[in-house]
Amino acid sequence: MSDLARAGASSDLSIGNGLGRREVDAAAPRSKLAPGETFPDQDLTGHDRKRYRLSDIQANDPMILILSRGHFCPKDARQHKIMADFYPQIAVAYTKIVTISTDNIIEANEMRDAAGAQWLFLTDPQRILQKRLGIQEYTDPHHDPMIPHTLVLEPSLRIYKVYNGYWFWGRPSPWDLWHDLREVSARIRPDWDITEPALRENWQADKSKHWPYVRR
Repeated sequence: MSDLARAGASSDLSIGNGLGRREVDAAAPRSKLAPGETFPDQDLTGHDRKRYRLSDIQANDPMILILSRGHFCPKDARQHKIMADFYPQIAVAYTKIVTISTDNIIEANEMRDAAGAQWLFLTDPQRILQKRLGIQEYTDPHHDPMIPHTLVLEPSLRIYKVYNGYWFWGRPSPWDLWHDLREVSARIRPDWDITEPALRENWQADKSKHWPYVRR
């Protein structure tokens, strides 16, 4: 499994409308959230106080992974309400969705309830992933959240698409995700087009190319 490494190079980032520059700590890791990378298989505590490992949640399905600022952010609240409306499609499409934030368990439950979300919220108040991925939102030292991202993952936590949600319009609409998940599903489902003669033959044999992709 490839890892998302730390980068040691220093960088200067322009902030504001050209009104100044802020020097970023040279030791700060640079994000490598990029297509083709493997997302860290972290185990975290859920809103239900149980421990979960991401690979166990995903199994062999596509997954939407939301890296959230947390309960205090109105943009994140709006995104999660949109995703709650979209969730019935996700639920019938053999697709997983998970939210991770730096909230504590109480805050994660409050955010989940307010959005009407039915999926798992994982908590990372120790900011393990924020540090490992190099996505500290340094413009908000008070809350110290992650820079919000939405990821579409292929099986084995392989990153297919990355949306940087620092600004709200950088976040995917349900239709963006629908398109991404169609592409991912076509790549990973051997029975995507069951009109193929070979798939009909397989159905009459051991059915190994038909969901759930085991010999029967």
